[in-house]
Amino acid sequence: MASPKLLLLLATSLLCCGLLVSADYAPMTLTVVNNCAFPVWPGIQANSGHDVLEGGGFFLPSLSHKSFPAPTRPWSGRIWARTGCTGSGAQLHCATGDCGGRLQCGGLGGAAPATLAQVSLHHGGAQLDQASYGVSVVDGFNVGLSVTPHEGRGTCPVLACRADLTRTCPAELQLRSPAGGGAVVACRSGCEAFRTDELCCRNMYNSPRTCRASKYSEFFKRECPQAFTYAHDSPSLTHQCSAPRELKVIFCH
Repeated sequence: MASPKLLLLLATSLLCCGLLVSADYAPMTLTVVNNCAFPVWPGIQANSGHDVLEGGGFFLPSLSHKSFPAPTRPWSGRIWARTGCTGSGAQLHCATGDCGGRLQCGGLGGAAPATLAQVSLHHGGAQLDQASYGVSVVDGFNVGLSVTPHEGRGTCPVLACRADLTRTCPAELQLRSPAGGGAVVACRSGCEAFRTDELCCRNMYNSPRTCRASKYSEFFKRECPQAFTYAHDSPSLTHQCSAPRELKVIFCH
């Protein structure tokens, strides 16, 4: 699941500043970069009611990138890397981030654990044209990533989770590959590993008052202080970025 606090932050901006506008916004490019030493299959899931971009997924060789036009209307969603994938044609089965065994996710989300880039474009009205973005390990970690805006106005920091948490992941959170000698391929969240209401911030724990950091989310926060690490986490670095000409999501950066 995505961080409710980040989604609330994005949704509040969209609602209070007028999501339903008729004018198109300035052109913007979305670029997905694979800086990893191995291939990845990026997945893209749009929030409800928004266009599915690039079919929702594609293949990206090591040390390559793919650029495509961002929507010229308000859009929000998430981008993640799928790893350890095999398949042919439209079928694809991945060790991490799998979206129903498909190459093009077509609106489906990725299976946890996966590091997420969460993005909301063109909110605040055409004059402000704000872009909000963040990195989430609420669903766990599979590869490091950064979100980098270019040529925006205002406060436009790079937000990232750069550490390779597969090397430092606590034993009880490790997701190991059944092949390849059982190598650690991802680091699960406490929620994914133990499924308790307290760790998943659900039922009586589903509020900012009762949903608290755990020793597991604190591990992620130490390694990736800029990332959202549990459902009601607060960002350590805020931004107000207007009209960037390009937004890059870079894996293994």
